Amino acid sequence: MEKLPFDVGIAFARIEEAVKPWPKAALFQLAEEDYTSVFEQLLACIISIRTYDEVTLPVSRRLFARARTPAEVARLTWEELDPLISPSTFHERKANQILAIAREVEEKFGGTLPGERDVLLSFAGVGPKCANLVLGVACGTPVISVDVHVHRVAGRWGYVSASTPEKTLVALEAKLPERYWIDINRLLVPFGKHICTGNRPRCSTCPVLDMCRQVGVTEHR
Repeated sequence: MEKLPFDVGIAFARIEEAVKPWPKAALFQLAEEDYTSVFEQLLACIISIRTYDEVTLPVSRRLFARARTPAEVARLTWEELDPLISPSTFHERKANQILAIAREVEEKFGGTLPGERDVLLSFAGVGPKCANLVLGVACGTPVISVDVHVHRVAGRWGYVSASTPEKTLVALEAKLPERYWIDINRLLVPFGKHICTGNRPRCSTCPVLDMCRQVGVTEHR
């Protein structure tokens, strides 16, 4: 089948419909539940590192039921915080990171974490992917967050060609219209989990198959 030119606007509209039956990416789901502050989103993002969304969501909700603000979290001891997030991968380390962030926000920023990329990146354990995701979800800042799903799908489409998520971010910033910068993570995470999967993608049900170059796809469903 001859492929059509890739139109990202059409692709995103089709994917928006296609992912409706599936759970939203964790931070976007939490934002819908009114966990919208920069601090809450940052803590959820830290919890999500190397952790499935199916774990991130209940763990984040359990933490926020106990403490939501920097002041409330800073008052917790490590022994109180660690069990709250223990289903998350590397929870012992994350508990230390979360306490350090909460205390620094209290001491340096008067209890309100500013939505500034440099500030977020200054915290131990917070990288560009997490910082961008938090800024996009909590602040509506036009930034791109590239995880394994965004990296894989954008490359498979042939929309960009890059060897790592970090290089995919640079390529997308140069090519993707800014109005789609936040949505690319919101849409491609569930799309990459349930349709354009890592192994044997479901090409037969893909809404953008007519535009996709299927780069690297050797076997599909």
